[in-house]
Amino acid sequence: MQASQPTLFGKLMSLFAGMALSGAALAAAPATPQVEIKTTMGDIVVELNGDKAPKTVDNFITYVKAGFYKGTIFHRVIDGFMIQGGGFDEKLVQKKTNKPVPIESQNGLTNNTYTIAMARTGDPNSATSQFFINVADNDALNYPGRDGFGYTVFGKVVKGQEVVDRIKAVLVDDKGSFQNIPVVPVVIKSATILKTPIAPKQ
Repeated sequence: MQASQPTLFGKLMSLFAGMALSGAALAAAPATPQVEIKTTMGDIVVELNGDKAPKTVDNFITYVKAGFYKGTIFHRVIDGFMIQGGGFDEKLVQKKTNKPVPIESQNGLTNNTYTIAMARTGDPNSATSQFFINVADNDALNYPGRDGFGYTVFGKVVKGQEVVDRIKAVLVDDKGSFQNIPVVPVVIKSATILKTPIAPKQ
């Protein structure tokens, strides 16, 4: 006997099954956009982990797309700890931000050297635009931390580690209510999403 030809129904079922598998594969793909942060001391590329910190990454990307970070500075630099920026301009005027993003510090990511995390106040759900890049393994900032919450890590530096090292070593001073502020401003010239991601250093 000859093998029966597949029916139209069978062909459609196979097509839908293939589409479902394709959709599942896409859903399982890691969400890792890369953002290039151009500064007056060089360029930094951070890879964001949308799987582990989806709300935080969406929040950060929103600011990036809006051009929010252009003209902001790294206003708090502590060698051996972290470099913080994304909230104030060169005149130390704080920029108006969107609503805070819920904390996602229980995501398994840790505040290791060259990771990027969200800055916040004593309120765990107060993070808006400000971020910091760890320049040491800051275990005390991991969940649960000293306050029971820790700080949300949402990505890592994949290019420009040497720029981070240059920034952490700048001369700092206190100015008004600001402590550890660079004497010569370190300005973010732009922050943009890379259309062609780069391969992280091994």
